[in-house]
Amino acid sequence: MKILVNDGIAKAGKDILEAAGNTVIETKVAQEQLANYIAKNQIQALLVRSATKVDKKIIDKCPTLQLIGRGGVGLDNIDVAYAKSKGIRVINTPKASSNAVAELVFAHMLTGARHLQDANRNMPLEGDSNFKKLKKSYASATELKDKTLGIIGFGQIGRTVAKIAIGLGMKVLVHNKTNNTYSLELDFYDGQTITFTIIAMAFEEVLEKSDFISIHIPKQKNPIFTSKEFELMKDGVGIINTSRGENINEDDLLEAIESGKVSFAGLDVFVNEPNPQIKVLMNPSISLTPHIGGSTQESQERIGIELANQIVEKG
Repeated sequence: MKILVNDGIAKAGKDILEAAGNTVIETKVAQEQLANYIAKNQIQALLVRSATKVDKKIIDKCPTLQLIGRGGVGLDNIDVAYAKSKGIRVINTPKASSNAVAELVFAHMLTGARHLQDANRNMPLEGDSNFKKLKKSYASATELKDKTLGIIGFGQIGRTVAKIAIGLGMKVLVHNKTNNTYSLELDFYDGQTITFTIIAMAFEEVLEKSDFISIHIPKQKNPIFTSKEFELMKDGVGIINTSRGENINEDDLLEAIESGKVSFAGLDVFVNEPNPQIKVLMNPSISLTPHIGGSTQESQERIGIELANQIVEKG
């Protein structure tokens, strides 16, 4: 099988594919040239991350395409239904990046709770001249222990976030569209395990009772976090979004930060990627990363291996 890896793949994954007799092409093809490249080179499998879009137009122009693989959880950059209607197999890696994304959630959460995003901006400028003033200004920091974390969406990433939160001594509240009760097993370094029962709650109840909220749902047609939802939350709540930028109305978020309803936000995703709003980027109460949720060395290797094994095992 000729496989075009358009957004990169870990060496371990490439090795598995080539050992099974596949030809792996790592040429980075621009979006507007992708369909022609696939058709001209008779590519049979296309592996992407979030950068490459695979829509109906591309699928129609690529009759040799048999498989589309997405390294990651979300599939909103692929027209899955149309691909399947054309007999094209679509795969992804829902487990491989879960830990990486979950750890980033807490990097943002701790950053906001301890004002690190602001301190890291101001210390280089004022650390030598206003040290005591800065120290005093960050004295309103909060701890995560004993606080309540609301998790919206309870798939692989949401569950991993819950495990870390429990390990930090947080109370966990969950809202999910399917199932009401979940069994969550925490594994420890010495082989011990503890099982927790998590009961899903109504969306509004999670918003009202949470000190921090972390979002883990697919891209929605309309934002599910607007001024209406922010009003339901506790004053001073912290919001973390590593799902999709479109799930939050960014203008409403900025207003909620300005009013004090939201004390801080941690954003890894944005409405206008790859060109986020300047007023979002410049807000001192927002911790920012450029959509790097799954971007760790370990995650990239797991993604490559998981994609490769799915391709090899089913041929």
